[in-house]
Parts: sequence; C-alpha cells; structure tokens
Amino acid sequence: MNQRDFAIAKPVYEYLPGWTQDISVAREFADLPPNAQAYVRFLEEQSQCRISAIGVGQDRAETIVVHDLVD
Repeated sequence: MNQRDFAIAKPVYEYLPGWTQDISVAREFADLPPNAQAYVRFLEEQSQCRISAIGVGQDRAETIVVHDLVD
C-alpha cells in the first residue's frame, strides 16, 4: 500500500443495530445484550482478529474477557 492507494479508497459503511441497556454491570460475554454480542463478533470477523477483552466501564474490574490471551 502507498499514499496513492489511500487517495482512491472508498469507505464502506456498515450499519448495525444498537442497544440501550446498561452494560456496565456485565462481567461475562453472555451478560451483554444480543446486539452488543453481535457487534463484537462483527468486529472480530472484519478485523480477522480475536478480541481479548471489552471495557464496559471506567474501573479495571469493569472488563469482560472474551478470549484468553494465550490458548
């Protein structure tokens, strides 16, 4: 890739359903609303990378481990 490739690139927008539920109390992936789970799976699919953790609040404890860093 070079600068010329970026100059002719066209963005692709994907619209996904959102959620209104408070996710700050979620501590497991299954605790997330279905649309939030689908969003994480979409990001993994698009990036072709596993997501290890999701922050659902400001505190360190407000983190959901999706996949362990080492399998």
